[in-house]
Amino acid sequence: MKNLFTTIRTFLVFLIIIGGVYPLFVTLFAKLFMAQKADGSLLYLNEQPVGSSLLAQKFTNPSYFWPRPSAVDYNPLPSGGSNLGPTSEKLKNQVLERMKNFPQGSEIPPDLVYASGSGLDPHISLEAAFFQVDRILKNRKSGKLDRNKLIHLITASIESSFFFGREYVNVLRLNLALDELAHE
Repeated sequence: MKNLFTTIRTFLVFLIIIGGVYPLFVTLFAKLFMAQKADGSLLYLNEQPVGSSLLAQKFTNPSYFWPRPSAVDYNPLPSGGSNLGPTSEKLKNQVLERMKNFPQGSEIPPDLVYASGSGLDPHISLEAAFFQVDRILKNRKSGKLDRNKLIHLITASIESSFFFGREYVNVLRLNLALDELAHE
């Protein structure tokens, strides 16, 4: 009986420490020293959250920049790649279907036709962003927006990888900046 009470006390102590104190400490630390990341890296428009800078969103309107395709249709719950290899007929058919969204004969950047490993990558390469300029200009029909402004917007939105130095842009941030530029 003495062992049972010792076991229950030990369980309760660890339950309080591991189930309560530790999560509160980690949450408090994160909120104090990295609040933006602790809150999900949300982006706001008119004080309303419109998405996270860490997760891709489905943009299909031709007047916006399009993200990488998603193997999970931009749903973060079953996040993951398709696991289709380079010899897969299914992958070949998916890529050919995606290529129909772009002008025939043009060299399409790979990140516009191949999904990322997570299926939720919020970034595209600079090549993919510049590749979409003509389509966006054609569909925006705004006298306020021209090629130079759009190229400047892309270059002003460049982020780079810490380890590999690859430059890229965040699609949601870029589209929010595009709307802001179009309304100026």
